[in-house]
Amino acid sequence: MGDIIEFFKGMGFMNIEWRQAVMLCISFFLLYLAIHKKYEPLLLLPIAFGMLLTNLPGSGMFHSELWTAFLDSSNPAYHSYGTIMREGGLLDILYIGVKAGVYPCLIFMGVGAMTDFGPLIANPKSLLLGAAAQLGIFLTFLMANSIGPLLESIGASADVIANWGFSEAQAGSIGIIGGADGPTSIFLTSKLAPELLGPIAIAAYSYMALVPVIQPPIMRALTSKQERSIKMKQLRSVSKTEKIVFPIAITTIVALILPDAAPLIGCLMLGNLAKECGVVDRLSKTMQNELMNIVVIFLGLTVGATATWTSFLNIQTILILLMGILAFSCGTAGGILLAKLMNLFLKEKINPLIGSAGVSAVPMAARVSQTVGQEEDPSNFLLMHAMGPNVAGVIGSAVAAGILLTMLG
Repeated sequence: MGDIIEFFKGMGFMNIEWRQAVMLCISFFLLYLAIHKKYEPLLLLPIAFGMLLTNLPGSGMFHSELWTAFLDSSNPAYHSYGTIMREGGLLDILYIGVKAGVYPCLIFMGVGAMTDFGPLIANPKSLLLGAAAQLGIFLTFLMANSIGPLLESIGASADVIANWGFSEAQAGSIGIIGGADGPTSIFLTSKLAPELLGPIAIAAYSYMALVPVIQPPIMRALTSKQERSIKMKQLRSVSKTEKIVFPIAITTIVALILPDAAPLIGCLMLGNLAKECGVVDRLSKTMQNELMNIVVIFLGLTVGATATWTSFLNIQTILILLMGILAFSCGTAGGILLAKLMNLFLKEKINPLIGSAGVSAVPMAARVSQTVGQEEDPSNFLLMHAMGPNVAGVIGSAVAAGILLTMLG
């Protein structure tokens, strides 16, 4: 009889807290969005399931206290991956790939192997639009970083400042959401503010999925009907030599200027070089398919596992979600406004709609530019023109992450 009682006492139903129940409900909602609404399902589904696993009482798959101790450099006994391997659960062990920055870089390798940089090479001005779309990253960083000092200046209590304010490292991690690049957001946050990884990853991928909802109103508000109807000339053809030299040159230049961006840029360009050189098709296909799929599973599960109630159910999460959409909106606006500014000096005008594709949600943002442009003129084809700023945004977000990591890391 005693054994039966002990069995029931050990059941998760007997040990669940209301906050864990809330997190389970949030994971169910995210699974609904991934499966029924198809919002970034390839990553949102494993993230939501990882959140489900980590919040099941007694499952022992992820131990946030081990990672808190790991981050405490004053305690060398626990500041070691060996401790994680000995005492951690399945998701703790897989999470090492996130903390070490391995998974985001491998995903960038796959992204590079699937990306055609031809439109960017054919129209180098696109690089400026991709850079301008990173405006949201730095504006949001400044905003998040100013909350604490602002509260302090009005005499707020230490508890209020701790709950509402953000450190510089946390502010940088929040700002990177504006790049609309999930792997980059995870890479930077795992280095600067791992305690915010769950909320930031969910915000980043949620807003990436909502690109067709968020961007069009901003695009219409900032452009006139005449501007949206601008037709652009067909892009020139790009030679194979140019496509081979481009990833080598970008890797060398960026890594020499900004070494902290080398892991992301290097993996992105390695994948692209494998695709374009034509002599390692097996490797290129592996990067695009098997490797990419395996890493996405591990990355999603482990990022979701960090979304425990202690890290998620607080006022900071709400602020992150609000500032994340601000960052994304400012990034969209930055690309459009720079295109309008460039048109004051260019003989061949740019359709400002392609500037919104400077955020690195590839290729969804480029498709949105095409859709909004065809609403004004069905004969206008902007997709390939928009792909230039779109792939430039991938490079831009990685460079922005490197800048923040150099400044704050």
